[in-house]
Amino acid sequence: MKLALFIAVVLSFLISSCTTEEVKEQEVMKKKSEFLYEINIDSLDVERDTILNNQSLSDILGHHGISVNDIDKIVKKSEGIFDLRKMRAGNPYVLLCARDSAKTVKYFIYEHNPIEYLVFDFTDSIKVYKGEKEVTVKVKTLYGEIESSLWNAMTDRGYDPMLSNALSDIYAWSIDFFGLQVGDKFKMIYEEQFVDTVSVGFGKIHAAWFYHMDSAYYAIPFFQDSVESYYDIAGNSLRKAFLKAPLSFSRISSHFSNSRLHPILKIYRPHHGVDYSAPSGTPVMSIGDGKVLSAGYSGGAGRMVKIRHNSNYETVYMHLSGFADGIKAGAMVKQGDVIGYVGSSGLSTGPHLDFRFYKNGQPIDPLKVEAPPVEPVKKELFDKYTVIRDSLVSKLDGIKAVNPKKTEKK
Repeated sequence: MKLALFIAVVLSFLISSCTTEEVKEQEVMKKKSEFLYEINIDSLDVERDTILNNQSLSDILGHHGISVNDIDKIVKKSEGIFDLRKMRAGNPYVLLCARDSAKTVKYFIYEHNPIEYLVFDFTDSIKVYKGEKEVTVKVKTLYGEIESSLWNAMTDRGYDPMLSNALSDIYAWSIDFFGLQVGDKFKMIYEEQFVDTVSVGFGKIHAAWFYHMDSAYYAIPFFQDSVESYYDIAGNSLRKAFLKAPLSFSRISSHFSNSRLHPILKIYRPHHGVDYSAPSGTPVMSIGDGKVLSAGYSGGAGRMVKIRHNSNYETVYMHLSGFADGIKAGAMVKQGDVIGYVGSSGLSTGPHLDFRFYKNGQPIDPLKVEAPPVEPVKKELFDKYTVIRDSLVSKLDGIKAVNPKKTEKK
């Protein structure tokens, strides 16, 4: 009896041990599964490289045994998903290959930027699709002081220098960033983005503060009419609107284009402006407040006025027949002020205004300029705004005015 009981206990223990070992083995097997770009790579080899100068996608894939026919399929399947001409030298790519003697390519992944990537799937029928790496967001704060420029104030303290562009965009209408002074100060609450543990950029600016010319400028984001803009302490928008067009009565005769047949020169070249056809002598208005940088004759542009509206934006008005009184370099203009009159001076086939818009020195389509609402926070929303404002102002005021150690320049 005792022997039978002993045998039963031993068998029970052995069965339990085996079951436990099986569970542990299953758990280990589960842990072994590894994924890259959401692809199971347990049975694949990983090869990493970067695109070289003058190296095409065909060069890379052809070198790894992908047929010309399959490469052609990839090009066709990529249409509407990703412009393969935007693949850039220096960007990384990954090959996932079978563990056979030919190292057959199963996947090709191109990293467009630290977050977005493009997958070419050769496993069954050829597929092309985009993906994004998982991004972790951390809310951070910063403080800095101007010693030479805003850009240097960021880089000298180890911050992402692109934050200086974000800050100048927010305050484009409030602060002249060409006139910053030594000792000006700024604070920000912003989102920093991470892939794994690597910083890949920044996201939303939650709030900002800038001290310039003995004045403090707060920037508080707030949604109104489904659009988010930045407002000051009193609920006034930090931005001023542009007029929709510099003419009251006109029609568009030519749009913004990177390749337009010039009506006189008969060659294709960029036309980075919008042509408004109107009778000669039609008043031309400044689309916003600003300072006249130049007013005079300028070759093919004819009589031309150039206006700086703030640190970021400039507009140009070309082919004028004449200038309004007082319009000369250095003159200050208000939104809607007449600055000149439609004409056909310079290289022109008839009376029209060639209107051009520049942001940070780069031409942009005037018809696509985003113009957030500039009205102040509405009365019915002001209580909600003050709650958000007071919370963010408290956080900004709590950021210590201590500069981090400067990063060493190599």
